[in-house]
Amino acid sequence: MNSFGRIFRVTVFGESHGSFIGVNIDGCPPGLALSTADFENDLARRRPGAKGTTPRREDDLPEFVSGIFREKATGAPLTILFANRNTRSEDYEKQRAFPRPGHADFVAAKKFQGFEDYRGGGHFSARVTVGIVAAGVIAKKILAAAVPGKPVSIGSEIIEVGGEPDIEKGLQRAIDAKDSVGGILECRVTDLPMGLGEPFFDSAESMISHAIFAIPAVKGIEFGAGFKAARMFGSEHNDALLDADGTTATNHAGGILGGITNGNELVFRLVIKPTSSTPKEQHTLNLESGAVEPFSVRGRHDLCVALRAPVIVEAMTAIVLADLLLIEKARK
Repeated sequence: MNSFGRIFRVTVFGESHGSFIGVNIDGCPPGLALSTADFENDLARRRPGAKGTTPRREDDLPEFVSGIFREKATGAPLTILFANRNTRSEDYEKQRAFPRPGHADFVAAKKFQGFEDYRGGGHFSARVTVGIVAAGVIAKKILAAAVPGKPVSIGSEIIEVGGEPDIEKGLQRAIDAKDSVGGILECRVTDLPMGLGEPFFDSAESMISHAIFAIPAVKGIEFGAGFKAARMFGSEHNDALLDADGTTATNHAGGILGGITNGNELVFRLVIKPTSSTPKEQHTLNLESGAVEPFSVRGRHDLCVALRAPVIVEAMTAIVLADLLLIEKARK
């Protein structure tokens, strides 16, 4: 439900307009050095402020509740809180009768019988990802120490917005249309050890996909050559081995074979849909009148949620890989 991982286990909690957003991390190795400064860069990358992002600003200062003593992980469950101070819940009171097209409003109300916190999307909000980013910081530190002198590096970038490789141009299309847009991101992981992942259900692709789809608005993922593989011959798609270290001439597999990392660069791409909260007038069911009526979303929202996603994608990837790494270490 709200937890992921077997050894490095991450649990998220909180709602968009509740008192706090939080994350609990179990399985963090004792002695891992952690301070507030370690979190500053990634949390800053997630914050809004750039063109196309929501005007809602939160300080996102991590409050360490447990699991850290004298700037070292204790080995006990590690809990981090982030206060919600800049909320405007009245925007959501007015639109309660109008479930947003493309959003979880309607299904959330049905699933939780109307008891869900609907303000700002509640627990379905991308606001919850601040805890994921914090967990990702810790996971990245675990991965960086995996192989002495050869730290694992994870990087994610936007390669397309609104169908345009030029991000600014894609954003401007949405601004001109008074609408929202989606995007495509690419993530690359270098110096990843060989042997992480299992055949079938716990394959590296399965676990990464599971975590990536937990990011709000993600609608698709592909590894290596991805869907292009369907248009290639086998001899063209196959990655020829060059040495005993597993280096290959090409990387159409994206760094994973048989569900197991092969030591080459891990490469995958993901699709993020347009923000469902768009100012453009649409039609939706009025739950009070029972009629389909014109409706326009009010409030503060991202024009393109993909803009702040790269660091979230990195965090999710790091969480999965740190867990797989610790599972592999436990086996030896």
